[in-house]
Amino acid sequence: MVDVIVGKLGKTSDINLFRASRDKFDPKQKFLGDKAYKGDDAIATPHKKTKNNEITELQKQENKELSSRRIGVEHLIGRIKIFKVASDRFRLAHNKYNRVIMSVCGLVRLRMNQVFLLGLNS
Repeated sequence: MVDVIVGKLGKTSDINLFRASRDKFDPKQKFLGDKAYKGDDAIATPHKKTKNNEITELQKQENKELSSRRIGVEHLIGRIKIFKVASDRFRLAHNKYNRVIMSVCGLVRLRMNQVFLLGLNS
């Protein structure tokens, strides 16, 4: 986990969160995303079949390669969502949201460090 950007309370699409924070990154930097990130050239996203066409075998292989590169991020998001505050309705005072989310991310990163540096099983 390199960077954490805490979103605002309420529903916001992934691509809109990305666009709002895009200026914090190098303009040449490339990103990996899922289907929710379609529409930005800086983000590699999986190929999707269209209404009239299936995806080719090459596109399927590219999707598989992209998925294998993204799986670590998906597992990290899953670990953060174990703490329900990141996936359920936030029921504390709104001014505590940022601190709580950053604390959860800190705990997840601490556990990641134990796993990677000490060779512990997750």
